[in-house]
Amino acid sequence: MSPRSPSVNEELRRRSRERLLRATVELVGERGYEATKLSDIADRAGTARGLVSYYFPGKRQLLQSAVHRLMHLTLAQALEREPRTDDGQERMARAIDAVLGLARDRPVLMRTHMAGILQAEGFVRCEEQQRLAELLRDTVERYGSPAPDVDYPLLRAQLMGSVFAVLLPGAGMSAEVLRAELFHRYELAWELGVPPAGGPPRVGAGRPENFSPLFGPGRCGQDEASRP
Repeated sequence: MSPRSPSVNEELRRRSRERLLRATVELVGERGYEATKLSDIADRAGTARGLVSYYFPGKRQLLQSAVHRLMHLTLAQALEREPRTDDGQERMARAIDAVLGLARDRPVLMRTHMAGILQAEGFVRCEEQQRLAELLRDTVERYGSPAPDVDYPLLRAQLMGSVFAVLLPGAGMSAEVLRAELFHRYELAWELGVPPAGGPPRVGAGRPENFSPLFGPGRCGQDEASRP
């Protein structure tokens, strides 16, 4: 049997790595971070345990890469779904809906991811994260930003903050209210993207009603009527 070519070996390595990333998303979403072992991930992916350490320095880095890959694929699918469009406002709306949808539909996975970013090792830069960044930056450029180098990090920060707000235990906000705020920020029509049923949760000049549950009536043992 002749040895495999370098290109074949590279393709096999790519597939093994992607199987590990998919298995990580599945298992952490099902069991949580602490209950998921690297050996479990290798078993689910159908790979040798040693390959996990070969590709990733640890479980936290593996998880971040896995979630960034999921976010990239979800965002790409949302941006390119039919009817395909180059309209910057529609693409911005789809991007916001895609990220908020992950927070709503995969709370265990995304909460674990956000918690990991706040750990000492912080934000892991990897090829999956770079692909996600490129797609978000392209969205900002197509939206018509005159300064993408400024506006892309701002969009990223706002999306991360919104995901955190949806997932915050005990004071989580609805994805619909956060969508309304982001759409207001970017001057997007509510009908763009994938609007939730029931219409926008807005009042007055378009700001979300009861925007922050942290500062609503009755917080900290003090209701609105008793405040000075």
